[in-house]
Amino acid sequence: MFDRILALLRAPAADFTLMPEADARHALGALLVRVAKADGAYLFQEIEEIDHLLADLYNLNAVEAARMRAECEKLEAAMPDTSELAHILSCDVTSHERDGLVRALWQVADSDGQRHDTEMQVVAIATQTFGMSPEAAAALRA
Repeated sequence: MFDRILALLRAPAADFTLMPEADARHALGALLVRVAKADGAYLFQEIEEIDHLLADLYNLNAVEAARMRAECEKLEAAMPDTSELAHILSCDVTSHERDGLVRALWQVADSDGQRHDTEMQVVAIATQTFGMSPEAAAALRA
């Protein structure tokens, strides 16, 4: 019995965040994470903004939003194609909702106070997949 207990204590910690379904909610979260990570730095301000956006969009409390972000981080890591994430999202939202989603992408891109071409590229891929012109996407940033 003691051997089993010691074995459990010595075992590496399990990763308790499950892989979410690739639904529209998680695809948006994964895109937000992708934008935040695009410049190679995943900063606290960006994480905080993602949690705030997820809480507002889906009526979540702070813990639920952080848990959802953790799930979205897993999905983002598992899906290397940005246009595929955007396609999942675009299938389930209206054109009016897309404007709000693009605004959310810009909010994360701008949350660290710097403009990075790599973040703008992720937003451009997503908006192109949504069928939105670059001019319309830029107007939503303002």
